[in-house]
Amino acid sequence: MAVLVVLIVVLFAFYLFYKTKYFRSNRQVEKKWLSAKSNIALGLFVFLFGINHLLFISETIPSYIIASIFILYGAVFSWIGFKKYKHYLPFAMEEAKSLEAQK
Repeated sequence: MAVLVVLIVVLFAFYLFYKTKYFRSNRQVEKKWLSAKSNIALGLFVFLFGINHLLFISETIPSYIIASIFILYGAVFSWIGFKKYKHYLPFAMEEAKSLEAQK
């Protein structure tokens, strides 16, 4: 139980960290890449929150429905974020190299 809570807090902190970096970045592709990383963190946060809700909160039908929606939504959001991350990673590396070469 404590492990899930710690992971939930850490993932929320990663989400806030990547969103802050997103707003501070001036590079367009890096912004998309950081947005994908924050999507992964937020999706895992919602996924683990749903699992925590499913395992340790009251055992009623609405509770199971809400927990399953959180789990499904978090899994889909993380998967989409991971796909975006893989897509933008080479472009972000290329953008960083080109900006270093200009300096």
